Formats: sequence, C-alpha cells, structure tokens
Amino acid sequence: MGIQLCLRDGADLGEPPVTLPTVGTNLTDLTLRKKRVTVRELGGCMGPIWPSYFVDCSSVIFMVDSANITQISSSCVQLLSVLAAEPLQAASVLVLFNKRDLPCTMSLGEMKSLFRMDDIIASAPQSITTLELSARSGEGLQEVLNWLDSTQPD
Repeated sequence: MGIQLCLRDGADLGEPPVTLPTVGTNLTDLTLRKKRVTVRELGGCMGPIWPSYFVDCSSVIFMVDSANITQISSSCVQLLSVLAAEPLQAASVLVLFNKRDLPCTMSLGEMKSLFRMDDIIASAPQSITTLELSARSGEGLQEVLNWLDSTQPD
C-alpha cells in the first residue's frame, strides 16, 4: 500500500488492506488546513519516468519499504537520483521509512545508517526530514500530514 491510500484514508483504515507495491501512478487531492494539495504517487518501477513529474513539485515524499532489506541499496540510489534532479533543488523532501509495524524491520537509526542519511542531508541542497510510518495501522501518519502541511506554500 502506498502513501496515496494512506493519506487519502488517514488513520481510519479499518481492517488492514492488502499491501502491494504501487504499479503505475495514483493521484489524490487533499485539503490540509484549507490548502489544496495534489499527491501523485509514482511506483518504484516507474523510476525511469519520474523526472517527467518533477516540474512544479514543491514537496517530495520518498517512501522506503523498511521490511525489504534487498531493496535498500536500490532505494538509496533512487533517492540520490531524485535529490540530484534540477527541478527538485528547492523542494522539501521527506524520506519515509514504511512498515515499521512488522517485526522484521530495522530500527530507524539502522535504516538511516544504511542510507547514510547524515551524509545525504549534509550534502543535499534540499531540506530533508526522515520519519517512520506504518501505513497499515496509521502510526506516524499525523506526523506525515503535519510535515506535508508545513511544506506547502500559502
């Protein structure tokens, strides 16, 4: 389940939905404190065409599957590519470590260490925030919504 469904439905998910990787794109409009925000979710397999969506993007939520250790290095490379994109140099970036509710995930500190987040934050021109989330339970969702609201222009 991706960020789009989590943001649209909020913490009131009822029964945990089936989790599947995002394939293609999803589009959702949100209202945060009277500000309209359009969220476009792009699946990881869509990486080669991500740049076509970067124009006029003020915020980026980069979601990492914390339970899939085999994809960590690939996710890090994709993150570095996003951060290097010229249209995103002024964007606020949230690196969101998802699936924190599963017993097989590493701690936030371990994930940040694997990503070398301290080095990335120190060298990137963007403002970067890291948070953890359980999209299934909604844990951490309010922090994500607060971040998204705070990064939107008035």
